[in-house]
Amino acid sequence: MPHLNITWLALASAGPNRWFMNSIAFWGFVMLGVMCIGGFFMFRKFLKVLPKADGMSKLDWQNHWVEKSRHLWTDEAKAFLDLLVQPVPTPFRDIAKHSIAAEIGKIALQEEASEVTQDHCIKGYIVATPKRDYKFLMNFLEKSNIDYRPYQHLINK
Repeated sequence: MPHLNITWLALASAGPNRWFMNSIAFWGFVMLGVMCIGGFFMFRKFLKVLPKADGMSKLDWQNHWVEKSRHLWTDEAKAFLDLLVQPVPTPFRDIAKHSIAAEIGKIALQEEASEVTQDHCIKGYIVATPKRDYKFLMNFLEKSNIDYRPYQHLINK
């Protein structure tokens, strides 16, 4: 009979221990996943900082176009850009806004415009963002009663 009690105690104590070890393993995998995601974004940022063949990195070019076009931005263009980047999650919004603004400024300067217009903002948004964001843009333009057919050639690239 004492042998039965010892076996029962061993099995009873294995339950909480097994639960604890499983929770440690689960949180270990969660932490590993979070670290991989963070590492991915850090690596992308690292690639943007590497200089290209011309000696300037992608971030250098973005800063160049933003600074060079700063005088072209009107309050209406800034407000329109804020509306365009609204669906971007808050922690990433400033970075997205900066890269889109750089592309908009580049387009406005290449067209030798006197100010950034709504047309420049739409073109810059299309060029600077991935295709998965075009659906939001088209929905936003439809709700705002803006015809997006003139930009169809950029969307279909």
